[in-house]
Amino acid sequence: MTIDRFAHKAESYEQNRNRVENVENIARAIQRSVELRSSMHIMDFGSGTGLLLEQIAPHVGKITAVDVSPSMNTQLREKQSRLPCKTEILEIDLERAEIEGQFDGIVSSMTMHHIRDVGAMFRRFYGMVKAGGFIAIADLDLEDGSFHTEDTGVFHTGFERTAIATLATGAGFQSVTVSSASVVRKPQGDYGVFLLTGVR
Repeated sequence: MTIDRFAHKAESYEQNRNRVENVENIARAIQRSVELRSSMHIMDFGSGTGLLLEQIAPHVGKITAVDVSPSMNTQLREKQSRLPCKTEILEIDLERAEIEGQFDGIVSSMTMHHIRDVGAMFRRFYGMVKAGGFIAIADLDLEDGSFHTEDTGVFHTGFERTAIATLATGAGFQSVTVSSASVVRKPQGDYGVFLLTGVR
């Protein structure tokens, strides 16, 4: 049985203004970097309460939200009917389970540092994206471990940009780029956030 590491914070998750602003910055970076169209079916990996997909929803036809946390998915379901595109919510652990079908693109915000084998996840993404489709993955730059003040299942203290780009390229993605997307400001310091994009 998987532990829901976000059960204690799901209801208050969106009350953190720095968190909300960070995802807004990430969404703007995605929109600058990839072309979103109303015909697209996108997957949001690690969708949480839906902060990112709310920003993406007006620009695409359908979003499949994937998250392992029941409590976060409950928060997303409460706003599902108000989203401006079709939305389905899948409560699965994508490290262990597979989703049938392919997507026009995969977006993700601040989830990859919770993934044990990032290279394997990029390979899984590659199989889930249609030819010509994209990935747009945002996460933390390499940090000293002070970003997280509680255990929410963290396997990586951010990523060195060249190293994570190499993992995406190794999975088969082309035109991989990594650019600055946001800065998260916390009492203990400022933390850079990058956006990695690539095309199958």
